[in-house]
Amino acid sequence: MDHLDELRAILLRHRRHAVPGMPIPRVGLMHADAPTTPTCASYEPIFCVVAQGAKRVMLGERVFEYGAGSYFVVSTDLPVIGGVCEASAAAPYLGIGLKLDRALLADALLDIPAGTAPAPAAGMAVGTVPDDLLEPVVRLARLLDRPADIAVLAPLIEREILYRLALGPQGATLRQITAADSKLARIARAIRWIAQNYAEALSVDALADLAGMSRSSFHRHFRAVTSMSPLQYQKRIRLQEARRLLFAAEADAMRVGFAVGYESPSQFSREYGRLFGAPPGRDAARLRALPARDPQRMAEPL
Repeated sequence: MDHLDELRAILLRHRRHAVPGMPIPRVGLMHADAPTTPTCASYEPIFCVVAQGAKRVMLGERVFEYGAGSYFVVSTDLPVIGGVCEASAAAPYLGIGLKLDRALLADALLDIPAGTAPAPAAGMAVGTVPDDLLEPVVRLARLLDRPADIAVLAPLIEREILYRLALGPQGATLRQITAADSKLARIARAIRWIAQNYAEALSVDALADLAGMSRSSFHRHFRAVTSMSPLQYQKRIRLQEARRLLFAAEADAMRVGFAVGYESPSQFSREYGRLFGAPPGRDAARLRALPARDPQRMAEPL
């Protein structure tokens, strides 16, 4: 049995694990028994490997597709639209993800010589997982069958995964995650400000100052990382938060629109419908009517 086949078999055995109940720190599993309608999700820094099936994700205007034997890396918080495009009951979509811990990543990078720091690439990248990276991923997944070994072995395997990942094409980007004054880190500061203050009026000049860049340089680097302008990013965050509030609290759509920063109810309804395919009230009612385990009901983590 090769590594991908073994990973697939392990994930099939454990596919019913809820993410909050995963026994391995920072590890999550994803499965879907059928293709899903594209839905909004918020990706945080993470490394994932797909064992079976395929998924399509849109970041701004960029489209990423990844299937069995592929990996993807997200280097900063990103609002995406994605859905499983290849899955069935007989061959479900299966993936395993490892959240990137900045301190552990910095430790794994200590013995790797630093190259020339490039301008930040897109905040999400996809590639074919090499065998020397897939092998420790499989060993990490094996711990699901050996929970008594997790406390001792999981940290060692996690460090090896980060080390192998850093030796590959994404090494320069991963190094920027850990460097406090890298261009990626400075853009990430602006991203965090937008995420924490999405309802406030956005000043691009103030964000550029926060990032320590000129306005033109900030615009260029922000779009390189997120595939969106700062205003487009804020709009996406506002609308995703509005959807969460509508789903969780069954709140009045007009009140939610004001809460996330919209001054015009008609503009809120129009932009919400453009992104989610239905006006706020109707979309929220549809989501609440879905079965609890339907992957469209909640944002998918992987």
